[in-house]
Order: sequence, then structure tokens, then C-alpha cells
Amino acid sequence: MQVLVVFESMFGNTEIVARAIGKGLAASCEVDVVNVDDAPAHWDGLGLLVAGGPTHAHGMSRSGTRKGAWQQVEGGVRSATGIREWLSALPKAERRVLVATFDTRIRKARWLTGSAAVGARKLLLKRRGIPLAPPESFFVDVGKNATILCEGEQERAEAWGALLAARLLETAAG
Repeated sequence: MQVLVVFESMFGNTEIVARAIGKGLAASCEVDVVNVDDAPAHWDGLGLLVAGGPTHAHGMSRSGTRKGAWQQVEGGVRSATGIREWLSALPKAERRVLVATFDTRIRKARWLTGSAAVGARKLLLKRRGIPLAPPESFFVDVGKNATILCEGEQERAEAWGALLAARLLETAAG
């Protein structure tokens, strides 16, 4: 069953999480992990689409928040396009597709920080996605000069990927 993990990443943390999720999925599924800049314009034929990005200003990034990130790292961001724009441009799936969403955000209550994963899930449900799991957040620490993935989050992301794979196989089995 074909699985696609699409990520948007500014500072590299969301990419690390996406690749760890892909590693967890790869034990049971054929999986591709791609930057949103290189993501396909369709999603029909997938067994599972996993999409994630950083939480900016209580939700998915916008061009203005990406510009701010660009300035913080002097042009070194990893994604020029946002998950919001990519998901908004996806056509409705011809048949229902299983979906899962994730984000990276600071470790505070979701009602304080917002969640890119929740917004991404809403867009996917409007396009005939079927949630395989609730939106998941992975945490970063914000320091003076860097945003760093919290200890243990990469391993947690890999475990979440393995959980998604198990659920996907259960769903396929009937």
C-alpha cells in the first residue's frame, strides 16, 4: 500500500519528524517522504497521506509567517511553499483516502499555541480524507538563536509512524 508523507519545514525540525514518521511506516509499507515543494498535485491511488508542518501564529504557516522564518535564518528555510497552499490546491479525491496530520510546536497547551495539524486535517476532510488517527504534535524548544526538537521527539515520531502503519494494515484487512 502506497504511503506519502508530505512536510513543510522552516528550520529542519519538521523534516526530522517527517523522516522519522516515514521510518516508522517503512517497516510495513512502501513510503515516500517529500518536501511540500516537491509534493504531487494529486493524491488519488494513495493508501495513506500523512501531512505536516510547523505551527505558526496558532495554525498552518502563511506567506507572512514563512517570510518571518526566512528572515530569521537568513534565507535557509527548507520549504518555500506551505502545507496550507498545497492542501488547498489538492482536488477532491476520487475515492476516500486515509489521512493523518502532524505538526511541530512549542510545548504548551494547544489552546495557547494552536496547531497546524488540526487545520491540515480540516482541509483534508473537505477533500474526502478519512482520518486514520487524531492530529499529532511534536514539540520544539525555542532558544535565543535556534529552534530545536525536544529530546525524545524523533523517537516518538518514529513510534507514531509505526502506529499509523499498524492501523493502516488493520483497516486494509477489514
